[in-house]
Amino acid sequence: MRTPRLSELPPSQAYWLEIDTQCQTLTLWKGDKVLFSCLVSTGKAGIGQDEGSGKTPHGWHYVRAAIGAGAPVNAVFRGRRWTGKVYTSTLGQQHPERDWILTRILWLCGLETGRNRGGCVDSQRRYIYLHGTPESEPMGQALSHGCIRLSRNDLLYVFDHAPPGTPVWVHG
Repeated sequence: MRTPRLSELPPSQAYWLEIDTQCQTLTLWKGDKVLFSCLVSTGKAGIGQDEGSGKTPHGWHYVRAAIGAGAPVNAVFRGRRWTGKVYTSTLGQQHPERDWILTRILWLCGLETGRNRGGCVDSQRRYIYLHGTPESEPMGQALSHGCIRLSRNDLLYVFDHAPPGTPVWVHG
């Protein structure tokens, strides 16, 4: 799929994602029609672009890679690879500080040079994802380490409708 140009955003006929960090929502659009909406959890440290900040970056992005197709629900990912483990509450209790990356990953790449692309503000090099989280984690509250968390069922739906190349607008 071709990388969208900023002048083509939002697309008039294709799927695209909107993430509102103030409302803690994700909306799946097709052109100007809402197809799906859900609560998310963005960076507990707030909004920001800098590497190592733990903040969620704003601006136009696109889905660079979709990782985990075929993995089981609650598959545990480290370094974008399935560890072979499936998350359980017992595993969660063993590692309470971990920001679990579960089920699927949609890896974002920034489209705005100097804002979310290049240098110390590069969303892809910061490993900014949409990813699953334990069902015990609340949605609608900014609690992540910078990524955008979704419940597993919402993530599975979005994963099926936002293949690589899908534009993503993060704002708030």
